[in-house]
Amino acid sequence: MTEVLTLAFNRDPVWGWAFPDEERRASQHRVFWRLFVDGAMDHDWIRMTADGGAVALWLPPGCPEMPAEAEARVPAVLSELLGDAQAEVVLEVFERFAAARPSDPHYYLSLLGTRPDHRGKGLGMGLVAANLAAIDATGMPAYLESTNPANVDRYRRAGFEPVGEFALPLDGPPVTTMWRDPQD
Repeated sequence: MTEVLTLAFNRDPVWGWAFPDEERRASQHRVFWRLFVDGAMDHDWIRMTADGGAVALWLPPGCPEMPAEAEARVPAVLSELLGDAQAEVVLEVFERFAAARPSDPHYYLSLLGTRPDHRGKGLGMGLVAANLAAIDATGMPAYLESTNPANVDRYRRAGFEPVGEFALPLDGPPVTTMWRDPQD
C-alpha cells in the first residue's frame, strides 16, 4: 500500500512541491506515506484493488489519521527527511489541512492513489464508489481534499462538491476541499 501511494503521489502538485528533491522523493515518500498507512490500519477502512493498482485510506467519523504517538514523531521524521526548514513548511501544510476539515461527523478520504501504470482504468474511482456505497448505508457524509486539480471533476462525478479551497505556504499549489452528502 505504501508503495502504491509513493508511486501515485510522486508527481502530485502538492506532495511533489512539499518534497522538492526529485531524486530523493520516492525514498522520502515511502517513509512519509507509511505513517499514514500504519495509522489507517487501526480503523479497518483501507481498501486496495486485487491487482494492487490502487489504494484508498478512509477514516471513520472522529478517527485520527494516526495514533497520537505516531503523530508526535512526525516533526522529527520530516526534519530527518527534509531538513528543518522544509519540515516546518510541511508541518504548516498539515495545519492548513486540519483547519480546513469540517467539524461535522463524516467519513474522510485521507488518501487515494493509483499506480501510474494502472491509471485510466477506473481502479481508484471504483474503490471510491465501493466505499461510498458502504458509507451511504451508514447515512453519513464524506469529505476529501483534492491536491490535484485534475481530479476535482472525477470526485464530482462520485457526488462530491467543492466547498472551499486553501493555499499552501510560500505560494504552494492550492488544495480543493470537497463534501458529499449521503445518497439514498
